[in-house]
Amino acid sequence: MKKITKAVFPVAGMGSRFLPATKASPKEMMPIVDKPLIQYAVEEAVAAGITDMVFITGRNKRAIEDHFDKAYELEAELAMRGKDELLRLVQEVIPAHINCIYIRQTEPLGLGHAVLCAQPVVQDEPFAVILADDLTDGEPPIIKQMTEIFRQHQCSILGVQNVPREQTSQYGIVSSIPLDKDLEQVNGIVEKPEPQKAPSTLAVVGRYILTPRIFHHLAKVQAGAGGEIQLTDGIAALIQEEKMLAYRFKGTRYDCGCKLGYLKAMVALGLKHPEVREEFAVYLTSLK
Repeated sequence: MKKITKAVFPVAGMGSRFLPATKASPKEMMPIVDKPLIQYAVEEAVAAGITDMVFITGRNKRAIEDHFDKAYELEAELAMRGKDELLRLVQEVIPAHINCIYIRQTEPLGLGHAVLCAQPVVQDEPFAVILADDLTDGEPPIIKQMTEIFRQHQCSILGVQNVPREQTSQYGIVSSIPLDKDLEQVNGIVEKPEPQKAPSTLAVVGRYILTPRIFHHLAKVQAGAGGEIQLTDGIAALIQEEKMLAYRFKGTRYDCGCKLGYLKAMVALGLKHPEVREEFAVYLTSLK
């Protein structure tokens, strides 16, 4: 029985929707309260027992590597000043047993190509794909929920949620048949269909568990609009030869790839943060 030990984080995108904030800093390093988006994503993977974090990076993404590296000068300064709590926070950004692997995506050829870039590290193992833009808040964490489903079914799994029909053109939409509570068997997937053509309102939202056979199909996918290789096209081909499930995860997803979703995440997690939640709640109430 195979186990998920690797997670792929495609982090090479430009983050153009957040310019000028992302002109010199990666969008994945934008903070929600006091942690960057990419750290929430990595913590989610760690909570699922994943030990190898594979970052598919691009130009101007060095800050991500630095964030997960040991900061000797900062740690020495904090220790000298007796700031033990801050030192602990810095040292616990990533546990010691976690491996961070960085692969450069030399051309912006799309999400499918970014996942394909991970093949030399993933090889013939099933793996998770986590999009840091899609911040999720669930108990247990969403990828842990999905690895439990994988343990039972040993097949590819797509994290999905229902979206308003008028929003189907923003997502990959699956067609499926009910299999169990919160679980569907996928028989098709369409990238960003117009509402009147969408096969359902079940949207794939940034969480995947994929078998290594996906690499075979991504290598054969023809580039589409904008010269990009779509992950959805690879998944559509994989469905034709392997069982695939869609899982309605338990939790909340914030689309931090857009300004409104980012602000919603900031408010929701700010209201949970032990240091500021009480005063923040009072402040928000005062705005009404």
